[in-house]
Amino acid sequence: MTARVIDGVALSARIREEVALRAAALTAQGVRPGLAVILVGIDPASQVYVRNKVAACEKAGLHSVMEQYPATMTQQELLERVHALNADPAIHGILVQLPLPKHMDPHQVIEAIAAQKDVDGFHVSNAGLLMTGKPLFRPCTPYGVMKMLEAENVPLRGAVAVIIGASNIVGKPMALLLQSAGATVTICNSKTRDLAWHTRHADIVVVATGRPRMVDGSMLKPGAVVIDVGINRTAEGKLCGDVDYESAREVASAITPVPGGVGPMTIAMLLVNTIEAAERTLAARQH
Repeated sequence: MTARVIDGVALSARIREEVALRAAALTAQGVRPGLAVILVGIDPASQVYVRNKVAACEKAGLHSVMEQYPATMTQQELLERVHALNADPAIHGILVQLPLPKHMDPHQVIEAIAAQKDVDGFHVSNAGLLMTGKPLFRPCTPYGVMKMLEAENVPLRGAVAVIIGASNIVGKPMALLLQSAGATVTICNSKTRDLAWHTRHADIVVVATGRPRMVDGSMLKPGAVVIDVGINRTAEGKLCGDVDYESAREVASAITPVPGGVGPMTIAMLLVNTIEAAERTLAARQH
């Protein structure tokens, strides 16, 4: 059996088309959705991500502002910039690209973003709303994964899902979203004993560790759906995921490739969150 490939590029293109229609409808009513992206320092991967986010915004008819600052910027200066964007009515979403330089506390910076403009979904109040099953914003990568599972008609109610990686950005919110959809969820981490035992019992495996090819076909249950969130560079400079794609696709029923899987979906869902924020602004204005 060779797994069917879950094409994140094609699905994200469909979502972006919907976003463009919603953006046009909002703009016609006097609210042009606006996203501000702040990049501090010159991390090469971050620069690529930010460029892609801004380009996606412009293409979908959103107003986007990219602000790039040197790594020498003080935390206070960054906080002041975030507060100014919080007060700017033309901006509906604010994203501070992580990682930040070592002298900055990312928690303090994220908490400074107004919760109703936190389109990454990382603010503690948004994390709390997600945990209680009433999310304002779903974090973009897990939200994108849920859209992929939905598009592939993967049954979630009663399914056994294993997530490898317990970060606040992917692992934990992914677990909450799958749990809300009725799955039985296990979160594994670097201390998990006998990881393969867990993965071999899973109908759905989501891997987000940043460790190249750590999950291979021998660790999977035949017919499992495999979502690879990782993006790594091999010694030869090639991109690869956290899953050994070639061996996994011989066992899985469906799998996401790297690149071209989860990555494009993360950016698509950022646009969706920004549109949702702008729609709330318009609704508030009309009441």
